[in-house]
Amino acid sequence: MSSNPYVTGDTKTWPDLAAGLFEKLTGRGAEITYDFDKLQVGVPSRTGPTAEQAQWTLNGRLVIRTRQGSTV
Repeated sequence: MSSNPYVTGDTKTWPDLAAGLFEKLTGRGAEITYDFDKLQVGVPSRTGPTAEQAQWTLNGRLVIRTRQGSTV
């Protein structure tokens, strides 16, 4: 098992890892920043192996901030 507290034996994909990390940071004033420079993503038109794909190119920054909500 990994010594990283955000990786468990159940984590099998990058989205699972990101979701687990984000969940741990929520409410702690965390900020996650992604910088993209010509990131190409194939976006499928439908599910299945024969689906056509549109190629999207992403440039720029995506910032995700968390904050602890107030209780009423």
